[in-house]
Amino acid sequence: MERKIESFLEKWKKDNNRKPLLIYGSKQIGKTYSVLEFGKKEYKNIAYFNTENNKRLIDIFKKERSVEKLVLSLSMLSGETILKDDTLIVFDNVLDMDVVRALKSFSNDQNKYDVISITSKKEKLSEFKSEELQFKSMNELDFEEYLWARKEKSLAKLIRKSFDKRKTCPFHKVALELFHDYLETGGLPEVVKASLDGKSSYELDAIKQKILDVYKKEVALNKVLIDIPRGLEVIDSIPEQLSKDNKKFQYGLLGTGRRAKEYESCIKYLVNNQIVYRSNKVKDIKSPLSSCRDKDSFKLYMPDDGLLFSMLHLNKKLMLTNEDMKEVMYENHIAKTLVENDYSIYYYQTEGKAEVNFVIQNRMGQIIPIELTTRVNSKAKSLSVFMKRFTVPEGYRITENNFSTKKDIRYIPIYALFCLDDNKI
Repeated sequence: MERKIESFLEKWKKDNNRKPLLIYGSKQIGKTYSVLEFGKKEYKNIAYFNTENNKRLIDIFKKERSVEKLVLSLSMLSGETILKDDTLIVFDNVLDMDVVRALKSFSNDQNKYDVISITSKKEKLSEFKSEELQFKSMNELDFEEYLWARKEKSLAKLIRKSFDKRKTCPFHKVALELFHDYLETGGLPEVVKASLDGKSSYELDAIKQKILDVYKKEVALNKVLIDIPRGLEVIDSIPEQLSKDNKKFQYGLLGTGRRAKEYESCIKYLVNNQIVYRSNKVKDIKSPLSSCRDKDSFKLYMPDDGLLFSMLHLNKKLMLTNEDMKEVMYENHIAKTLVENDYSIYYYQTEGKAEVNFVIQNRMGQIIPIELTTRVNSKAKSLSVFMKRFTVPEGYRITENNFSTKKDIRYIPIYALFCLDDNKI
């Protein structure tokens, strides 16, 4: 399957000033596979090291200070001759600072060794950050990549063209039907491949459950033992939380007498490691939006639509005929897409409960409200009121209809969310 990170890796290789690269993202999204496929295509050989519980490797990093001696030891350990410019050195499952210090030693311009490291622990990045390393995030397949996998690359181009030109998409109905398939499948490569291979819905559910169990095992790595069961409770509650009319996270759904203070650290752990995504309520609208957030009022979303689809015990027919369930899936898709396009997400709600589903701020500082409009709330006016109150020049309505523009509001079909990158808005 073609992934967007491939073009990034190609540019990285051609950059004469390239630094060792650290790719981060959740487990099971295809990080290692993409890097190894890139290595097979672009290099004579690959020296691959799984750093997890690899005592011999860590001992080498602690012992060797010279890059050339380090390379010689790595060659012996991997059984691969490591050559400048011709060998891709890959360190997988990076968690240890000894590994990161070794990575930094490759940053000297005179070394010219190509090094890529991979980690699923986003919260460790604050420890790893330095000028000696380059960082790149990776996520599961977005809908555009899913279309590529379905041999629908021309349709993906048409959607982007329609977004850029603000014109209707000529294959709107086809795109919407494929998008509904994507909501069932999600973007995890193993599930997408199984779907393309013709596996049944219950077989897809079994794969998704296995991956969800992997995510839950990540929670078990939390150093605070009491937060492990609490983290699992939070994950399991998300479908019910999002199915309520008021989707604000409520601790009472976790059990009688549950309090925010008890769950604060475990929710932070889940968010920091991209196991869940968080949207905070904003009490006012001004720049920066982060200064307006209400830390006690938030929503949580799943990082993959397919996982939420299975957790809700949906099938496609039920989703398409139950407008409430469809709205839950659409809102989750908007949230995950915005986060994975590097936006911090917020929502705005008045005392009268009128709500704008998402509020974001682009790199130019422009504040943009985004409202989901479905058949259930087809006459929603929250966006117009919001724009008038806070003098916001443009807003987006996400719908099942084709592209259009009315006054200062752009109507964008739900399947075109992948176009909302910061270069476009």
